[in-house]
Amino acid sequence: MGRREVVGGIRMEEALTDFLIHFPFFDRLSRNELDLVANHIHIVELDPEEVLFKEGDKADGVFFIVDGELDVIKEPRNRNQWGIDNVVIAKLSKGRTIGEMSVIDKIPRSATVKAVKKSTLVNMTGSGFDLVLKDYPEIGVKILKGMAKLRSLNLRKTSSMLVDSLIPI
Repeated sequence: MGRREVVGGIRMEEALTDFLIHFPFFDRLSRNELDLVANHIHIVELDPEEVLFKEGDKADGVFFIVDGELDVIKEPRNRNQWGIDNVVIAKLSKGRTIGEMSVIDKIPRSATVKAVKKSTLVNMTGSGFDLVLKDYPEIGVKILKGMAKLRSLNLRKTSSMLVDSLIPI
């Protein structure tokens, strides 16, 4: 991709590196390694109500929220039986990731993601991730460890929420 765009007097790669350094995915990488990763990502901008992807869509890539707010929406399986519309299962904002496992498993999207307000995201496609793994295996391993850390944190949070919802009042 090799972006050389200038934003506010700095190169786009530098701005992306400064942003990415705060994500658990990349917290094991040096600034030079992050600069290499920045060559394999691109920026996505969404307007309010714009859909990033729909449940069931082909999954290919992870998104990092730079700014804005997005809803994660699930359609109930027994929609007609219960008369329930789509349910917002999460609200995501700056610093969160979306679809991190898709770079590994390529399983179709499990929910719809839609912008609540104008949002800016950074995307690393599965093919971009594969190129990083091929060209820079040490960086790929560090990213995989960061991904495992993120999944572990999310699983712990989900487990706690499940236990809290099961405890009788």
